[in-house]
Amino acid sequence: MHVTGDTVPAVMLDGVSFAYPGGPAALEDATLAVERGSFVGIAGPNGGGKTTLLRLALGLERPATGTVLLHGRPPGTRGGPRVGYLPQRAHLTAGSPVTVREIVSAGRLAVRGAFGPLRAVDRAAVAAAIERVGLAERADVPLRTLSGGMQQRAFIAKALAAEPALLALDEPTTGVDAASQETLAALLDELRRELGVTVLYVSHEFGAVEHVVTRLLLVRGRITFDGLPSELPGHLHDPSHVH
Repeated sequence: MHVTGDTVPAVMLDGVSFAYPGGPAALEDATLAVERGSFVGIAGPNGGGKTTLLRLALGLERPATGTVLLHGRPPGTRGGPRVGYLPQRAHLTAGSPVTVREIVSAGRLAVRGAFGPLRAVDRAAVAAAIERVGLAERADVPLRTLSGGMQQRAFIAKALAAEPALLALDEPTTGVDAASQETLAALLDELRRELGVTVLYVSHEFGAVEHVVTRLLLVRGRITFDGLPSELPGHLHDPSHVH
């Protein structure tokens, strides 16, 4: 793939294929370039390769063939862009007393390392991330006492505490009510517009974010659609129906 213009893409995949050990190809010949500040929805059937594509883009899996670059560098390169990643929804251990502030503070590890107390700049970044997601009044309450939607916002704040250039979310609305999905969509759109964060959003439920997504990928073992949501064929206009 040849990239034109002065702006290096946030994410670039060129001829990327991947298979899990002992299995068939999970993704074949994936090629795309994601502009910085885009909000990219990634949809497809279960097992179609959408999570695999996300993990390859972040460098969490190595492609069998092809090239992956983040801001023009291989994933994980020293000095490369910071990445905030929310894997598929995890559940806290029953009875865990960890607070919202403690969860979000863990997001600063990518910036300051694992040792030593939080510095003033770290505490300020944590407070700003909590404020950004609307949880300032609940910063010191146990995370387990919050609703599913608020817990997801806390995990987004954890990712934001690292001040990422790229935010990747895998099925962030699973188990979250419709009102919370709308709140999440507004938050992600705000991050993209105000902070220039590039958003990669994997889901089979796109109703809440369809109006803020700037680009949509459909993945069925390969990328079968790449364009504006409004350009989808009529029978696929709601990406939540692709499975």
